[in-house]
Amino acid sequence: MNLESFELVMLRRPANPAEYEEATLQRIHGEHLAYHDQLRQEGKIVTNGPLLGPPDESLRGLTFYRVGSVAEARRLAEQDPAVKAGRLAVDVMQWLCPAGTMAQPGHPFVFPE
Repeated sequence: MNLESFELVMLRRPANPAEYEEATLQRIHGEHLAYHDQLRQEGKIVTNGPLLGPPDESLRGLTFYRVGSVAEARRLAEQDPAVKAGRLAVDVMQWLCPAGTMAQPGHPFVFPE
């Protein structure tokens, strides 16, 4: 089987996340989303997004990098404004999948109102 390698970053809420006023939290979240959008546009992130109903409540989201090393993925993930602000922490590892399978589309999702 032919495999492809990606770097997987699991975003977690730290045990004691930094506290901020609501306006600052909104700014940090906006900067977090913009940072990931920039990395997607640069081709460094294949895809990323939040998790709904994870068994571990600290787990907030996943990001699949394509940068060639765990060290570089960690460096980029640690530059995320939400990580720098102490609102998120990262676990970084290498992830393998069958070649070409990362290109399959998912199912549409609409957030409930």
